[in-house]
Amino acid sequence: MSKTINLATKYSDKVQERFWTDSVTAGSFATDLDMEFTGVKTVRVFDVDTAPLGDYTRSGSSRYGTPAELTDNTQEFVMSQDKAFTYTIDKGNAKEQFNIKQAGTSLKREIREVITPYIDKYRMKVWAQKAGQIAGIAEPTKSTIGSLIMDATVALDDAQVDANNRTLYIPSKYYKLLKLCDEFHYSDSLSTAAVKNGTVPMFDSMTVKKVPSSYMPDNVYFVIAFKGVAISPVKLQDYKIHSDPPGISGDLVEGRVIFDAFVKGTKANGIYVAAASAYVCAAPTVTFATNVATMSSTTTDAVIQYTTDGSDPRYSPTAVTYNSASKPTIASGDTVKAYASKTGMYNSGIGSATNS
Repeated sequence: MSKTINLATKYSDKVQERFWTDSVTAGSFATDLDMEFTGVKTVRVFDVDTAPLGDYTRSGSSRYGTPAELTDNTQEFVMSQDKAFTYTIDKGNAKEQFNIKQAGTSLKREIREVITPYIDKYRMKVWAQKAGQIAGIAEPTKSTIGSLIMDATVALDDAQVDANNRTLYIPSKYYKLLKLCDEFHYSDSLSTAAVKNGTVPMFDSMTVKKVPSSYMPDNVYFVIAFKGVAISPVKLQDYKIHSDPPGISGDLVEGRVIFDAFVKGTKANGIYVAAASAYVCAAPTVTFATNVATMSSTTTDAVIQYTTDGSDPRYSPTAVTYNSASKPTIASGDTVKAYASKTGMYNSGIGSATNS
């Protein structure tokens, strides 16, 4: 009679962990408005206009000019992201696997491998959608990547964005080109040390952060963000481990996070997005004929929104959608600011004109 040999299976008490990345975006967000969301879902923020500078007249009763009431604009932030997860760890399965599926350890793994990357990707998508400066460019090459990034810093300089606290976020594919480009190798003494350890710590006086390609929004080559231009309040982080709840022999893990990301309209020019030119809407042109405004964009089927109160239509609650069938009548002296948007594309810059 033959004998049966039973081969026992042993499970190691070591778990094979996956690669993971700490948050890459957290350092670029301001926290000044985070507490404003306590107890509420919507926060409105004022920004106040300034008065124009004119010539002083040395005679008459209005020597400083005609006083104008300072107007103010508002921007509304409404939190929209309410995410959750849940899973169980059966007590029998845990015992038969030497308790390697510990609830606390698995929760940490869930946060670092699922929640943190999700929030980072969402934040970068908001940057791309709401940036104050979105440039349509050709795909960077080794010979153009340095110049394209320098073009971005010039645009930030011209918008009077502080040269400090800028961060260049660049995916691995273009980070490689940056390491190889001539502008980097001839830029400063940092390049010598960087080449030795294979990193690019600074470029054009900016901190460089290499991000996984999957984090970068579609058709975006790189992003430069000034710290404090955007906020990303996390209203709720609720994680629970229930031991032997009704109906389950083991642990029930639940988690919920309420968060969002917003770009401050008054500082939006501090975010520069370099995207594929085919995916950036063309800025509208605005013309007047007998006080009637005509607005058009060369981007087919683009939606144009505009304001007449001086506010930026990309962030203002007073923005109105342009209808070519019933063109608006604009008072003499008023300025129209307009931008174009289209699903699957990035917003245009501002087109403006004053009805003189």
